[in-house]
Amino acid sequence: MKRLILIALATACWPAVASAQHTNSGAVPAMYATKAEAEKAASRFNCTGAHQMGNQWMPCAKHDESKTHAH
Repeated sequence: MKRLILIALATACWPAVASAQHTNSGAVPAMYATKAEAEKAASRFNCTGAHQMGNQWMPCAKHDESKTHAH
């Protein structure tokens, strides 16, 4: 159930990333449990920092900062 909620959130936020996650193609997750994990993943999204989305964290200091996901 938790994975479905995360996929739903990611779908609303970053459709291309969520789609890749849904097919389990090895894409980098868009949602993280901690700020540190999201900050670490930010370089994979061509950005820096992290921002909170509900009780989860996403890479990039601002939500609309990254439009391209680098594999």
